[in-house]
Amino acid sequence: MFLDITNWEYSISYYLAALLAGYLLGSIPFGLVLTQIAGHGDIRSIGSGNIGATNVLRTGNKGLALATLLLDGGKGAIAVLIVNLFWVMPLAIFAGLGAFLGHIFPVWLKFQGGKGIATLFGITFAWDWQVGVVAGLTWLAVAYLTKYSSLAALITVILTPLYFWVFGDYDIVPFSVLIAILVFLRHRENIDRLIAGTETKIGQNKSEET
Repeated sequence: MFLDITNWEYSISYYLAALLAGYLLGSIPFGLVLTQIAGHGDIRSIGSGNIGATNVLRTGNKGLALATLLLDGGKGAIAVLIVNLFWVMPLAIFAGLGAFLGHIFPVWLKFQGGKGIATLFGITFAWDWQVGVVAGLTWLAVAYLTKYSSLAALITVILTPLYFWVFGDYDIVPFSVLIAILVFLRHRENIDRLIAGTETKIGQNKSEET
């Protein structure tokens, strides 16, 4: 069954607490923090100004970009796993949503964050590792065939709610749909470039973060 607020096991305050905890963890701007520690200055002044791993890669430090990717994904997964460990999965669903919102709308950066794909994958794996694997394979397949990272992300988020449905995670489906809508909103410029045929392909010098 989908989440029914009349049958929630805990009071609304618990769900809000899980959402806030996830948000605070998700709002940690690892890309910005790591580049400043490494002496590369403010990542927001480089390339597209995004705080994600792809823009961090523009510093020329592949290790730093990989660390950003893993930490951005890890904070989403950790938010879900910690809440699920101490409470229950319905609360962990809210924690995952909070982590995603924290990454794309971090309070510390005046709500100007990343596009959320790495964090989304972390959340998805923590919600259901089977869906995470299928979603990851979807991204890889589309990216391999089209060479567009943004298109791979968009197609993956469209299909992910269906994957949750197929694996019986019905409570997660509406949250996955909401996240998909937010991802599309964050990728408006990428979508415009895809339509115009000017989006940068994987491996080219200039690429937009996903």
